Amino acid sequence: MKILVIDDEALLVKGIRFNLQNEGYEVATGSNGLEAVQLAKDPEVKLIILDVMMPEMDGLTACAKIREFSNVPIILLTAKAEDMDKLMGFDHGADDYITKPFNILELKARIKALLRRTTQSEKATGNILTIGDISLDLDARNAYVADKLVDLTAKEFDVVEFLMRNANRVYSRETLLDTIWTYEYRSDIRTVDVHIRRLREKLEDNPAEPKYIMTKWGVGYYFRK
Repeated sequence: MKILVIDDEALLVKGIRFNLQNEGYEVATGSNGLEAVQLAKDPEVKLIILDVMMPEMDGLTACAKIREFSNVPIILLTAKAEDMDKLMGFDHGADDYITKPFNILELKARIKALLRRTTQSEKATGNILTIGDISLDLDARNAYVADKLVDLTAKEFDVVEFLMRNANRVYSRETLLDTIWTYEYRSDIRTVDVHIRRLREKLEDNPAEPKYIMTKWGVGYYFRK
């Protein structure tokens, strides 16, 4: 699989490329957001590692532009640890983030987890999950509203799939974090809120008055069947 690594720190890019190539990945690299957007148009790219602070175009802007034409998983690299910066990353379409400095083993684990969820089946089996107007093609990992294709990020798809598979059952933010974000770290529970908001914007006719992705106040979220 081909992975795109974009960062203006040449030594960091060299280290990531070396480690990923040793894992058998093909690696393409760039040093700014403009290059990221252009290189991301390669249909062979299956995952993007994108630094936030870069010249010419920052990583958040590049992430948003890539989301206009691609739903491949994006991992943001950031030197900032503030929760708001992480949430802004998710709001721009990122699937995950990792804060510098980081352990390369953790980065590789997150890459494998995202690719495992997003690898399409070579042969479709008609594995469709449907509730109301919303359908998920679980093999191709495509989402549809009234038969119209809707672009979801990898994590957005994971969240709605989990909720639809367990319709009418309420899950707390903490449970969703432990289930969907399965890494050995604790993320901010507002991460879940951001993904729920984005799913409502993409899947609901009126996000302010959702029909499917519901809130159980003081408890958590559920998908109404």
